[in-house]
Amino acid sequence: MLDATPLLRAYALRRRAALARQDPAAAQRRELLRLLERARNTRFGLSHSFGGIREVAEYQERVRLRRWEEFWHDWWRKPFPRLADVTWPGVIPCFANTSGTAGAASKRIPVSRAMLRANRRAALDVLVHHLAARPHSRVMAGRNFLLGGSTALERVAPGIVAGDLSGLAVADIPLWARPRSFPPPALALMADWAQKIATLAPLSLAAHVTSISGTPSWLLLFFEELGRGHPGARLGDLYPALELVVHGGVGFAPYRAAFAAWLAGSRAETREVYPASEGFIAIADRGAGEGLRLLLDNGIFYEFVRPADLDAPWPERRWIADAEIGVEYALVLSTNAGLWSYVLGDTVTLLGRDPPRVLVTGRTGWSLSVAGEHLVGQELDAGIAEAAAAVGGTVADYAAAPLAPQAGDARGGHLFIIELTGAAPACATAFAAALDAALARQNDDYATHRRGDYGLRPPCVRLMPPGGFARWMAARGRLGGQNKVPRVISDPALLDDLCRFAGGATSCSDAGVREAMRRSGRDGETG
Repeated sequence: MLDATPLLRAYALRRRAALARQDPAAAQRRELLRLLERARNTRFGLSHSFGGIREVAEYQERVRLRRWEEFWHDWWRKPFPRLADVTWPGVIPCFANTSGTAGAASKRIPVSRAMLRANRRAALDVLVHHLAARPHSRVMAGRNFLLGGSTALERVAPGIVAGDLSGLAVADIPLWARPRSFPPPALALMADWAQKIATLAPLSLAAHVTSISGTPSWLLLFFEELGRGHPGARLGDLYPALELVVHGGVGFAPYRAAFAAWLAGSRAETREVYPASEGFIAIADRGAGEGLRLLLDNGIFYEFVRPADLDAPWPERRWIADAEIGVEYALVLSTNAGLWSYVLGDTVTLLGRDPPRVLVTGRTGWSLSVAGEHLVGQELDAGIAEAAAAVGGTVADYAAAPLAPQAGDARGGHLFIIELTGAAPACATAFAAALDAALARQNDDYATHRRGDYGLRPPCVRLMPPGGFARWMAARGRLGGQNKVPRVISDPALLDDLCRFAGGATSCSDAGVREAMRRSGRDGETG
């Protein structure tokens, strides 16, 4: 196979030079005006007078914040599945099915041809940043392995398909890149996740893999499948040419130690990305913890709104020019797939403005809170990772849930269901103590409510048997691809279903957990 890295290197030099010259505010203003011009004659554009908008403030005055449900009800539902000149010009050819992390039914997210092209450009930017870190890279001398969902897409209308975002991405790989991609089309079609990784594991070893991409939890399952056939081997032994492991979709902190173990002795680096069904948002261009660089010139205009203001009649809406450093914001997108001031559902903190980098801190729709402590995703991920390290294990996956007060105990609490590898089977109590201490260090409100065991019960930890989360997700028809284990579960029925798979050691009374779960169900959502 011809090594195409020299061609990539020439592109990367030009791209990095353009990024170095980029004025963030000017780039974003220009991107918004391009989007408005493209969509000015759509139904949405005509309704909101896109043709007369010349400044960001004018756009924000004319286009209010919307969530998916409002777009669906007001604009997409009646013409679906053929959205022609509705919120984006032309016919929408693809819909990405969301992963349903909160246990809800999947949503259909429009994916235009312009968005598909933008996603391909973003994938090249991942390699651009990799070459900056590895000037002698030969990443295009081998195959790039995307461990994604099935490319057996649902045909919802003539010429219109729907499917998992990663499946859409694999199906859209350009002709020039297909010889450098893995798996081959016939295997990419496979929908049975367990069968798929069992098939791909041995075949990939002969494929000269130089990079591998996927969701951290599913990558670890794949690595474990490799390990069953090669006990004691690490990725450097199995893929000697491996340079790059690209991960995204969930917070990486709980998985970092497990990845470090698999990559021990390897020359590969990890690189985090921030893709969503709604668009490719950001890429790590520096080290861990230094944030992800927003893509400013690739079909997305970003706004930043404080989560508490999302439902206000006139929320304060900031953009790259005036967003504050260190403040947690809900991320709002306008995109080249016809989303306009769309509330994504993620919360981020801006670490810098030139270039703008963000940390993803959680979701707007949830936090873990029974007494006003409001533990967010970033705190949960970090606390779980610290507790796992304290008991000598690594995290395969986890979920958390609020617990209502029990009879005779007015304090609420938190249930954590954890799947660990490499830890003693009876370490639930030690894990709970380490998690309690870690959360208290990160969240002052949690520390206050836990002081003297007064306002909150200590964490209740139940250890999931090995492979338990995968079996649960498979039973729900959500194994693999872009599907993710829900981090915080407030639906008592969904929590009860998960608990049936979690038969391991526990740090607290099963009877107490069952009573608290019953009260959560009786009293309604507590998270």
